[in-house]
This record gives sequence, C-alpha cells and structure tokens, in this order.
Amino acid sequence: MVKSGTLYGVGVGPGDPELMTVKAWRLISTAPVLAYLAANGKDSTARDIAAPFIPDDAEHLVIDMPMRNERELGEKAYDFGAAAIAVHLKAGRDVVMLCEGDPFFYGSFMYLFARLAKAYPTIVVPGVTSITASAAAIGRPLSARNEVVKVLPATLPEDRLREELLTAESAAIIKVGRHLPKIRNILGALDLTSVAHVIIKATHQGERVSPLAEITEETLPYFSTILVYTGSEAW
Repeated sequence: MVKSGTLYGVGVGPGDPELMTVKAWRLISTAPVLAYLAANGKDSTARDIAAPFIPDDAEHLVIDMPMRNERELGEKAYDFGAAAIAVHLKAGRDVVMLCEGDPFFYGSFMYLFARLAKAYPTIVVPGVTSITASAAAIGRPLSARNEVVKVLPATLPEDRLREELLTAESAAIIKVGRHLPKIRNILGALDLTSVAHVIIKATHQGERVSPLAEITEETLPYFSTILVYTGSEAW
C-alpha cells in the first residue's frame, strides 16, 4: 500500500516574503505539489508572496474561488479543492497549501482542513498576521498589560460593530473594503476617529499608512486594516 502524503497548511505572512518563517520557506522550497486559492481563477496573493521560493518543478494546484456573496459557490470550490488535493495525498505526494497570513486566523485553509484532516496527516504552520504587521507598520503596540484586543470583521452588522467598539480598549477592524463608510460613521459617532489608523496592504510594496481622518476614499482594498486604540497604556 502507498503511504499517504501529508497536507501542510502553510502561512506565508501578510505580504513581505522575508516575513515567512524558516519552516514555511523549507516546506515551500521542497514541495512536490503547491495548492492555493485564486480569486476568480486569476489572482493569488499567497502564491505571489511565496513566489521567490517556489521550485520550478513544483506542480501547481489552483483552486478557483469565485468572489461572490453566494456561500454555495464557495462551498463548491472548497469541495473541488479538497477532492483535488486528496488525489495527490492518496498517491503519496505531500501537498503544501499556501495561506495568506496565518492558516487558522480567518484563513480559507480551515475549510479544507475540515474536509481533509480526519482522513490524511495534516500539519498547520502558523504565519505572521496582517494585524501584527499593521501594528508594526504604524509603530504602535496593539495593547499593554491587561488590556484586551478585539478583532472585528467589518462585515459585522452595524449595531454589533458599534457595540463591540463601544467597549473596546484596542481594536483591529479587518476586511474593510466597501464597508469603510459604515466604519467611518460608527467611529465618528463614538468620537474615535482621531485614534484610528488605516493600514493598506501591510508589508507589501504598495503599503499605505494613514490616519483615518485623512482618508478621502469611500472604499478601500480588501487587504486593509483599521487599528483603533482608546486606552492610555500603550499609545
């Protein structure tokens, strides 16, 4: 019988290839099969980050992820990806799944993990998150001492987002994109605009850092983070 291959969910970090861990580099540079999501079958930020370390003879398994609101389309894409990865694992080939940031921090890998980990050896390799990269970009810590950090998806309903920010000592708002007007209104109502900073594409070549008050756009790239801090210990 052929020994099953191992699935590796490898975090490649937020953008700068030099922020990848040594373990991530080792696995990617020796991978027989590399899997990654591609938005509408084209763009893959994870692949672009890992590009300097991808071997020429690696087989690429591209999982087409339709960028739509319908959850069913995403579920079908994960089903397809899991089945395609399983073919390699059954044949004894290891598969390295490239994951932006950290695989288990709002990462798509968790959906493939749920479909494959019970049947095949699976190892998760953590990576630097966009939140910690954003804090480094503005040179301000996320929290100090006993302060609590909240991670808030901008996709939350307005009432829930307002409630969470109302009691936050330190908050990181992720998945900003088209939700910027909603966030701006909430922070303005809570008098938090002056302590909010926007970090766009942290550690990428096109990184942009700005106080929220100076942002004039009505929408931002998906890979944008807003850090908000109301305490006095760290900032």
